[in-house]
Amino acid sequence: MVVLSPSTFEYEIVTVDPHGKVRDRQKRRAEWRTEELGDDISLDLVRIPAGTFMMGSPDDEVDRKDPEGPQHSVSIAAFWMGKYPVTQAQWKAVANLPKVTRYLDPDPAKFKGDNRPVEWVEWYAAEEFCKRLSRQTEREYRLPSEAEWEYACRAGATTPFHFGETLTPDLANYGGDRIYGSGPKREHCKQTMPVGSFEAANAFGLYDMHGNVGEWCLDHWHENYQGAPADGGAWLSSSEMGRRIFRGGAWDYDPRICRSAHRDWNGPVIRLSNVGFRVCCSSPRSLL
Repeated sequence: MVVLSPSTFEYEIVTVDPHGKVRDRQKRRAEWRTEELGDDISLDLVRIPAGTFMMGSPDDEVDRKDPEGPQHSVSIAAFWMGKYPVTQAQWKAVANLPKVTRYLDPDPAKFKGDNRPVEWVEWYAAEEFCKRLSRQTEREYRLPSEAEWEYACRAGATTPFHFGETLTPDLANYGGDRIYGSGPKREHCKQTMPVGSFEAANAFGLYDMHGNVGEWCLDHWHENYQGAPADGGAWLSSSEMGRRIFRGGAWDYDPRICRSAHRDWNGPVIRLSNVGFRVCCSSPRSLL
């Protein structure tokens, strides 16, 4: 096992007003580590600090849906999360590692490009990626729980987006010809873009949380948050083939679907050109 040394990086966060105009820019720093995958391919991880947040959307949020409630307090332990969604180059590197439980197509994506996010991968394939990476590195990699994902996306924000009250085509890759609230609109590119193309991160230092591709989570789908765990763990059912959660915006989504609280699901064997994933590592100590 390779011992990873800590480092920090600087990034910019942006806040917009209800019309999408930038009202504030700030420089932040966060701890990060890199997992080397071979052939000059690496995977960057950002440390997500422990904290407590209100999961779900308030009753008065524009375009709120019933599955986003009731709002409830969740406490999250510190963990590491991919700075970006998994790219096609990263996917191929791990897909070439020995199989754990199932075959992985090394080049599944519909929109080709080494630095574009991998998509057209089913939930089980994303799980296999994490298993292979875990065995190779001797560190526990996995998909995030739904609660971890929303906590990481919000990064302390209580607004519909971590940018503020609306979303703009200058900040994320989504269906920019549609608007949210009083935000602007513009023609969009109708495909994925290289990860990190938009330079503004959220307050934790994560990119592409409101666009590019949706992201598989560990949890099974539940119709609302009645009975949801408060410890940030994955909420699972007894059905192995049960519907799985994915979160986040995508290149073809209406901006209302890109909100931090929006939830969606699909079967674990379904592949979509607008859904990929990012990985987590369970605790800060697991990287030492």
